[in-house]
Parts: sequence; C-alpha cells; structure tokens
Amino acid sequence: MKIKSIFLQMILSLTGIALVAAFALGYVYEFTKGPILKAQIEKQMRAIEAVIEGEYSNDPLNENYKVAFEPDDSLTIYPAKNNEVVSGIAVKAITGLGYSGEIGIMVGYRTDGSIFNIQVLDHKETPGLGTKMTEPKFYEQFMNKNPSKDDLRVTKDGGTIDAIAGATITSRAYCDAVNKAYAAVNDLNDEERTE
Repeated sequence: MKIKSIFLQMILSLTGIALVAAFALGYVYEFTKGPILKAQIEKQMRAIEAVIEGEYSNDPLNENYKVAFEPDDSLTIYPAKNNEVVSGIAVKAITGLGYSGEIGIMVGYRTDGSIFNIQVLDHKETPGLGTKMTEPKFYEQFMNKNPSKDDLRVTKDGGTIDAIAGATITSRAYCDAVNKAYAAVNDLNDEERTE
C-alpha cells in the first residue's frame, strides 16, 4: 500500500513540475518572440543594404516575393527601385550542401547581372576553416562577376573560384548558393523579356 502511495506522489510531483516548466517555457517564448523577430528583420535589412549598390527609393524588405526553384525550394527576391525602376536585386539563397548543413547568403546583383556584393546570413561551418567564407579573400572573388559569363565554381570543378584551403565542401556550397540566386534573377529577366 505504501509503495502505491509513494508512486502516486511521485507521478503527481513530476506532473506538476512538467506543467510549471511548460508554462514557463511558453511565457519565455511569448516574451522573447517579438525581440527575436525584430532582430531577424534588422539583420535582413542590413544584409540587403550591404549587397545593393547605390540608393533606392522603395522598401525592398516589404516588397519581397518568393520565386520557386527546384522541387520544394524557393528563393526570396528583394527588388531595389528608383522611381519604380529596378536598380538592383538582392536574393536570399540557401543551400544544404555545406559541410555542417545549410548556408544562407544574400547576393546583390546589378541590373546587368553582375554581382555587387554578398553577405553570409547563416551557417554552421567549421570555425577557422569553413567560416573563412566570410573573409574578403574568398568572397571578393565573386565581386563584379556575372554568372552568365563567368564560371562561378571552384577550380577543382573547372570554375574560376579558388576554394578555401581545407574547406572545399564549404566553397562548393557557397558557389551553389550564388548560382541558385543568379538562376532566379535570370528567370525573372526571361519573364520580363517575354512579357
């Protein structure tokens, strides 16, 4: 009898602790959801500003739209406009080919298709190796290049990009994301030409 009583008390205690923990987690989530969302939006805006050349009169963040790419994938386009004329495009691209998972980048294209700048948004690559993709020595290789004219793959694959020493997989993934972003921009230009 005593064992059943102790067992019941343990179950009630654990249930009470689980309920208190669940309510506490829910409260913390609700309390921090707004600031986290605000920080993510500010990070996106800073990346857009960094990759678009010159000034623009619209709000690319609020005028964004998605473009279907490959099955079950999409890219987000942020058009920069001056007097309703597109002056540049920022594209958020994600690739799952990184050494440690997904790599998210923001690529800024000029209207001629050349790359103005690139910002890494998210990654989990190896510190000291894959993280070198955020260093100018690597990403400046892409500046002013046009993926329709320049082969933006690593040199081991026949392209023009020198891979990061010891991080070829990360380098390939970065190139993949840049080329995905360009494919979306190129598809947009094709649609505009046919309209």
